[in-house]
Amino acid sequence: MKFIIQRDKLVESVQDVMKAVASRTTIPILTGIKITATNNGVSLTGSDSDISIQSFIPLEEEGNELVEIKQQGSIVLQAKFFNEIVKKLPLENVEISVENGFQTIIRSGKAEFNLNGLDPDEYPHLPQIEEENTICIPTDLLKTLIRQTVYAVSTSETRPILTGVNWKIENENITCTATDSHRLSLRKAKVESKAAENYNVVIPGKSLTELSKILDDSHNLVHIVITNNQILFKTKHLLFFSRLLEGNYPDTSRLIPTESKTDVTLNTKDFLQSIVRASLLGEGKNNIVKLSTLGQSGVEISSNIPEIGKVVEEVQVENIEGEDLKISFNAKFMMDALRALEGTDIKVSFTGAMRPFVIQAQHDDSMLQLILPVRTY
Repeated sequence: MKFIIQRDKLVESVQDVMKAVASRTTIPILTGIKITATNNGVSLTGSDSDISIQSFIPLEEEGNELVEIKQQGSIVLQAKFFNEIVKKLPLENVEISVENGFQTIIRSGKAEFNLNGLDPDEYPHLPQIEEENTICIPTDLLKTLIRQTVYAVSTSETRPILTGVNWKIENENITCTATDSHRLSLRKAKVESKAAENYNVVIPGKSLTELSKILDDSHNLVHIVITNNQILFKTKHLLFFSRLLEGNYPDTSRLIPTESKTDVTLNTKDFLQSIVRASLLGEGKNNIVKLSTLGQSGVEISSNIPEIGKVVEEVQVENIEGEDLKISFNAKFMMDALRALEGTDIKVSFTGAMRPFVIQAQHDDSMLQLILPVRTY
C-alpha cells in the first residue's frame, strides 16, 4: 500500500474515527485505526464494537486533488500514536507506505516515522446493512433532536435501557424520548421516510453524543438505516454505526399529566438565570431549589444551605393561573430543561407539590420536559 494525501484532510478524518476507537478493550486490534487505499480514495475506520465510524477521503473534491494512490492495500496502525503523529507533521502532504509485511512508513518533508502495523485481515468487518428502507433528517435538525434529549438519559447501568434514547418513527413523524426516571425529555419532528415499516428502537446515549460531535451544522441530509440490532447514520463521506440497546423501553406516555392545577408563564432567560443563582446555595447533593407562587404577581425562587446561608429572588411572570403552590426540585434538572428549550417564553404546568410537572415553550408543542419534584415541605 502506498499513497500521498493532504495532511489536513487526513487529520480531520482521524479525529472523526478516533471517537469510536476503544481506549480499553479485550480485543487489542480495536485500539488501532484501519486504513484502506483503493482506486476511489482512502477510508479510515475506528471501532469499539459498540460504535464503528468510517471516514472516506475521495481522490478529489471540488477540483482539488486530495489523494494520489500509488498502490492499493490496507493496514491497521495504533490510533493513539498515529493521531499524534499526523497532527504534528511539517508539510501539507503526507506519504504513507507499507513495506516488509506490516512495517509502515509515514513521511512528510524531512520527517519520517516507522510504525509497526497490524494485520488488517484481523480487524472486524463493519456490519452489512441493506439500505432499502432509509429515513432522511437534515443534519442540523438531527443535532437538535440529540441535544434536546440525550442529556436526560440515565448514567446508571442498573436499568441499561434508560441509558439510551427511544426513537419511534411512524408515518414520517419521529418522537425521541429520554428519561432517567427522575426527569423526561420528549421531542417530535417531521422526517422523510422511505421505510415501509414503523420503528421503535433505543439508541445508546453515548453513541448519539459522539455522532453529534462529528456532524456539521449544515442542512445536508443524513440517511439513516435501522436493522434489528444496528443503526447506520450515513453522510457524504461518513458512515456511523451504532448497536441498539436490547429490551423494551418503558411506556412514558402515562407519566405525562394531561391536566394541571397551576400554570405559570414566564421568560425563559430570566427564569433560568434565577435558577442558576439559587443553585449556588442549593441544598444537598440534589442541589434543591424551591419555587413558591406569590398570588398573581410572580414566583419566588429560594434555596438555602443551613450552615452557609440562603438566597431568595422574586421572578416576574407573564401569567399565573390556578392554585397557589410551593414545590421543590433539582436545580440541575431545571437548568438542563430550560437550556434545551427553544423560545423566549415557557409555560410550566403543575399538578401539585408532589406530582411531576411539565415545561414547554409557549407556542411550540413539539417539545416537552417533565421533572419529578423533591419532597422538602
